[in-house]
Amino acid sequence: MDFSALATSIVAEMISPTAAAYALAAIGLNIHFGLTGLINMGQAGFMLVGAYGFGISTIAGWPLWAAVLVAIGSGVVFALILGLPTLKLRGDYLAIVTIAAAEIVRLVGRSTALEDITGASNGLLGNSFKHTFQGASPFPDERWTFLFLTLPVNASNSWWLRIVGWTLVALACFLVYLLIRSPWGRVLKGIREDEDAVRSLGKNVYSYKMQALVLGGGLGALAGIIFVLPGAIQPDSLGRPVTFYTWTILLLGGAATVFGPVLGSMLFWGTLVFVRGLMRGVIPEQVMSVIEIEQFGWVLVGITLMLLVIFRPQGILGDKKELAIHDR
Repeated sequence: MDFSALATSIVAEMISPTAAAYALAAIGLNIHFGLTGLINMGQAGFMLVGAYGFGISTIAGWPLWAAVLVAIGSGVVFALILGLPTLKLRGDYLAIVTIAAAEIVRLVGRSTALEDITGASNGLLGNSFKHTFQGASPFPDERWTFLFLTLPVNASNSWWLRIVGWTLVALACFLVYLLIRSPWGRVLKGIREDEDAVRSLGKNVYSYKMQALVLGGGLGALAGIIFVLPGAIQPDSLGRPVTFYTWTILLLGGAATVFGPVLGSMLFWGTLVFVRGLMRGVIPEQVMSVIEIEQFGWVLVGITLMLLVIFRPQGILGDKKELAIHDR
């Protein structure tokens, strides 16, 4: 077994655009759940509307900056539409509504009635919307080697995309750092612990929840852009599993923390590559095929999530005292 190749694959996956996209989505979910206590099970819906907003506006001829604003605006509008009738719900009821809303977005994207706009189940090809992002790169079209990882600079799965993706993650972490220490953030944490007590102090709980939903949804929309830039916009690729992976990442790293989503995303994808690569190297194909190994990797993800919720709900970096919501 080639352990050096496996190590290269692990590092490449830990800093991949996919890991950055999930980290960004988990940061948005952290604002929803970690700070405010909103059980949003539809983060994939925010990612999908952001991806569609970016892709459709780019295909229509809009410049990069305008397409990004459209994507963020799409996430904000989706948050408003979702939040206005539902934010008075609590706990499991909100979870059911949000996962249903994300499924509605996915099914609308797959609809043949919108095939000219969304591409229906086939989605939108990457070459139709990537050119503005790749054209914004200040770097030459060549291949760079950093440590033992060699990648193209400006192609789909490139250093340029990684630089932008992880820069956005760093900025989002800084934003969360400021919010946690601000009066606004303290109100959100008060709502998470006991919204009736916060309401008794004269705070508009509904308004604060809406602000948190909009902010986290906007980050989710940005994550959707990073997620689809290496490939294409395909609605089924942003379905329910994406939300579940994002929750696993958040709980793994630690909710209500600044760097928990980042650590969780890197560990999640790096560990998944390690487990699959190790199993391919030591388990004969007669015992377990490559497809079965891929599926077993996701089984381990589910087991990990259950163990986290049972034995360490605060995650690696989290403080159990911060999440009194788990003790209710």
